[in-house]
Amino acid sequence: MTLAHQQAGKPQFDVEAIRRDFPALSIEPYGKPLAYLDSAASAQKPEAVIEAEARCYREYYANVHRGVHYLSAKATVAYEDARHKVQRFLGAPESNEIVFVRGTTEAINLVASTYGREHVGEGDEVLITTMEHHSNIVPWQMLCAEKGAKLVVAPIDDRGDVILEELERLMSERTKLLATIHVSNALGTINPVETIIEMAHERGIPVLLDGAQAAPHLRINVAELDCEFYTFSGHKAFGPSGIGALYGKKELLDAMPPYQGGGEMIRSVTFEKTEYAPAPARFEAGTPNIAGSVALGTTVDYLESLGMEAIQAYEEELLAYATAALESVSGLRLVGTARRKAGVLSFVMAGAHPHDIGTILDREGIAVRTGHHCAQPVMDRYGVPATARASLALYNTRAEIDRLVVGLEKVGEVFG
Repeated sequence: MTLAHQQAGKPQFDVEAIRRDFPALSIEPYGKPLAYLDSAASAQKPEAVIEAEARCYREYYANVHRGVHYLSAKATVAYEDARHKVQRFLGAPESNEIVFVRGTTEAINLVASTYGREHVGEGDEVLITTMEHHSNIVPWQMLCAEKGAKLVVAPIDDRGDVILEELERLMSERTKLLATIHVSNALGTINPVETIIEMAHERGIPVLLDGAQAAPHLRINVAELDCEFYTFSGHKAFGPSGIGALYGKKELLDAMPPYQGGGEMIRSVTFEKTEYAPAPARFEAGTPNIAGSVALGTTVDYLESLGMEAIQAYEEELLAYATAALESVSGLRLVGTARRKAGVLSFVMAGAHPHDIGTILDREGIAVRTGHHCAQPVMDRYGVPATARASLALYNTRAEIDRLVVGLEKVGEVFG
């Protein structure tokens, strides 16, 4: 790992040194420097993470937990060490409250299929908000359809803030779970999750937080939040694809039935019955993503070496600069201007379809996302079929924002 940004043990947020940690940022599409502004979809990976995954396969790969030989023992230590790192990253009290999953989508499906099936019945309600990603809508729709329950949706205002009075009004004795996004992938809104959790707990309602867009940018402490479930994806947090984590309070995980059956998740099996292993093993059926888990642990090391508070402070300054810059572009309208935001800038331009915006920017070496961002109800809320979205991360710079503005001015010249 290149830690040129660390001096005498004191983190220094040297963005140019950080950029050198990410080999993909040196790519020059169409002969132009890459400005990667699509980290909300999937972030680039530092060399340390790439090397950690490769080193696992090169030097000590074997299946974990049941082997007695050298490689298996070493792989098991690395795999469980990664779990401890994720525990520390999320501020979870115990490492056995961390379940490795493929990502946020699988984690929410796991909770819906286990905790949800145990606690949601006919006539009950699951409460979400309008700004949810599809991964925090569809699993609850499927559960409600199966159980005869109702999915209740709290509205957001024109800025993209959840209307807390409405959210609180919709909480009732029928509400069996509140599931909401921590940071909106489509709007950038940082939800006031502390307040939301407090309101829900006053009514005895457990809370699941989708932290896919929060974990790469904010310090997370699930013990302080006191949420029942929290989940994030490795690939959005500069880690590998196909690995993520679900935090669940120990007493809840211990009481939940398994999500899938197979190897790893059992204590004993006969043809008459199976006894399940305790959490988290009961939720990790089959051979896990061993190298991905190890590399996720290295991702945590990397982020902590920079300092989550330092990352957040840098990105807040960059977001303010980018917001002012985009507001100066003629014909551009930002979609999502919440009071508290992370580095997501969704926008539309008069006369230009978002896909055309993305195509023109791409030829300038600027990567943005276009479409509905797996948040079609958000698009419906604002009356647009799609937006263009520039999303910021710890390796982006003001110079890249300046290039984005120049690219958008070209879009204006073509379609204005």
